Amino acid sequence: MSDFVYGSVEKRLAKNLFETDDGNPHIEINQEIAKVTGTGKLLVKVCPAHVYSENPDGTIAVEYAGCLECGTCLAVAAPGALKWHYPEGGMGAMYREG
Repeated sequence: MSDFVYGSVEKRLAKNLFETDDGNPHIEINQEIAKVTGTGKLLVKVCPAHVYSENPDGTIAVEYAGCLECGTCLAVAAPGALKWHYPEGGMGAMYREG
């Protein structure tokens, strides 16, 4: 299908809404395990929503509010490096485009 009919992926993703639960993040990183295993750098590379970033000190920051809840990070993270669960009901990504 062409971009003419459906638009680019970026444009379609921009239509999604995110309801954040500021007091209850659904993603937490064990910085020590992430650093030792290289998981942190991998998370930055593979996340389609780009919610992970590397700080100057080598720690990994996560902006969970924009998470697409796709599970890509779970597939690549070393055991114990990531604590992840779906957001509470009514929170998280609300998809507007199929």
